Amino acid sequence: MAAPALGVGPGVLVLQLLWGLALLLCLALSRAAGRARLAVVLVALGTAVLSAALLLFPREDESPAAAAADEIVDTFIIGRFVLLAVMSLVFLGCLFLLLIYHVMEPVYAKPLASS
Repeated sequence: MAAPALGVGPGVLVLQLLWGLALLLCLALSRAAGRARLAVVLVALGTAVLSAALLLFPREDESPAAAAADEIVDTFIIGRFVLLAVMSLVFLGCLFLLLIYHVMEPVYAKPLASS
């Protein structure tokens, strides 16, 4: 197994790099004109599918390792799930506000020149 960098394994770093590049690409495409702006949805969906594939990729051998005498118990699991739920709600709220104020912004007609 590879040595952890910054306290995390290589899989987490690959996922961070993947989502960072996807975010930069989405920001660049959001400034484009015409149909290229809609490619942001494809980039986000492609990144989600690739992330799911990477998460399902086998990380270790199929045979389980011998159980250690001391088991590590996550005592803060409920706090982590609450934090995940709050962050998910904030993310969905931001997407909703983006839809209202940016994507569905009305385009007003210019007045005709009267002669």
